[in-house]
Amino acid sequence: MGNRSPWTCVLWDVDGTIVDASDGILRRLTITLEHFGKAAPTRAELVHWIGPPMFESFQVTGGMTADQASEAVAFYRVLGKADGYTTGAKLFPGVAELIKELADDGVPQSTASSKPEVQVVALMDHFDLSSCFTAIVGATPDERTLAAKSDIVAEALRRLEAAGVDTSRPVLVGDRHHDVEGGAEQGVPVIFVRWGFSWPHEAAGAQAAVSTVDELRHLLLVGDADA
Repeated sequence: MGNRSPWTCVLWDVDGTIVDASDGILRRLTITLEHFGKAAPTRAELVHWIGPPMFESFQVTGGMTADQASEAVAFYRVLGKADGYTTGAKLFPGVAELIKELADDGVPQSTASSKPEVQVVALMDHFDLSSCFTAIVGATPDERTLAAKSDIVAEALRRLEAAGVDTSRPVLVGDRHHDVEGGAEQGVPVIFVRWGFSWPHEAAGAQAAVSTVDELRHLLLVGDADA
């Protein structure tokens, strides 16, 4: 192993951090919102939707009640299942290579996503990344029982610990203020990536913010020559 890490484990947000699923999300949101008599979002407005749990977004951004949001999530998920969870999804350039490098260097990793876990598993399988993760963690199907980023981070740490991983110095990589806040609630520092769907101010409170995968790599791995 040619590198070491200052972290004992790395947690990854998925949407906007590893995967760009915006094309499929926009299509399904348009169909869902119009079905419920709401205005379809523009691509520019996706920043309000990608990141938080959909149950929350349908209320906060879509102006729905909790019951309406539950119906909308169920409708949206039927569309997603029909589409295939990986349809239109793309990797952000260089991220998969970094995940594989971390795995090769023996750094334990887990996802910590607000997407339903079945979708996260499908995406990681699709992009041949599942073997890089000690745990693949996402939200429960209803996006209510387990959906808040703080709870998902806690579950990721719990599963890593159960697998015998040292979780004394974890770090979360994410692209939204929900990641920063959720990490903070669990005492997990966050490296904020700017290539996702976010506003610049959302990085406030993060341990660091990066604009490129190379910058991220230098925070996650240290070469032996630099040790």
